[in-house]
Amino acid sequence: MNYGQRHAVELEAARRIALRLGAAEHRVLALDLAQFGGSALTDRAIAVPVEGVKSGIPVTYVPARNTIFLSLALGWAEVLGAQHIFVGANAVDYSGYPDCRPEYLRAFEAMANLATKAAIEGRRIEVRAPLVELTKAKIIQLACGLGVDLADTVSCYQPDAGGRACGACDACRIRRDGFAAAGLADATRYQGT
Repeated sequence: MNYGQRHAVELEAARRIALRLGAAEHRVLALDLAQFGGSALTDRAIAVPVEGVKSGIPVTYVPARNTIFLSLALGWAEVLGAQHIFVGANAVDYSGYPDCRPEYLRAFEAMANLATKAAIEGRRIEVRAPLVELTKAKIIQLACGLGVDLADTVSCYQPDAGGRACGACDACRIRRDGFAAAGLADATRYQGT
């Protein structure tokens, strides 16, 4: 999704990874959530916090982002005849976004099966979030075990134009801590290194 995010370099990373993994198709939908603002990720007038993960929902939360993304995925799944939607939400080592919690994902799945022709005709759609209850360390270990080049992935909320991470935002701190907990060298390309 190209949703007007500061970290649009993730789009190129997703393209490279999809190509490398042999995805049958890779699409990028344009949906400019920056028109609404309300988040440090879509409104450049709101600073990305760099003082550490705090309690409460941070200003990097994008209002209704996962609901919008999952709704679009639901429409495409119905067109394709797919019965599963996979989402990379995580509710363990994360910033506290309400739309990353297992109960939210279960509620979305229930709604999807009330709102679609596919479900009414007996083809239920499942929302699968295989990472939702894993620590960042476990996610990193799983990715390495699957042969994912983590240097090619982007987590940073404010990377530079070359895709190098800032090293200071919540996403960078959580990622760095995950590599340390996994006992692996951090594959992230940081600014200034």
